[in-house]
Amino acid sequence: MADIAFLLIIFFMVTTIFKLEEGLPISLPRTQAGEKIPREKIAHIWIDNFGNISIDDLIIGMEDIEPRVLAKLRENPALIIAFNTDEMTPYGTMDEAMEQLKRANALSVSFTTSLIEDS
Repeated sequence: MADIAFLLIIFFMVTTIFKLEEGLPISLPRTQAGEKIPREKIAHIWIDNFGNISIDDLIIGMEDIEPRVLAKLRENPALIIAFNTDEMTPYGTMDEAMEQLKRANALSVSFTTSLIEDS
């Protein structure tokens, strides 16, 4: 009986699919170098070229950025906000989102880019 239970546990561990954050479909700006940060220390804000905003896979409005980030910072004061925007996102939208982050006192902000591959 224990063997069957053990095999079932192994089966479910092997076949379980863990959903990673997907965010919004965006095309990131390119860069020459970068630094990788552990997932548990980051909250992702995604903004596509149409102005749609997503925080950790939850689509929200511009005015909802400040309260959501405040709540996340209460849970983890060392949290880094990863700001992911499409290269075609209007600057005004990015500026307004950054103002919301300032009001939430989010001091650690990372701007995400795509690494340029050397040919």
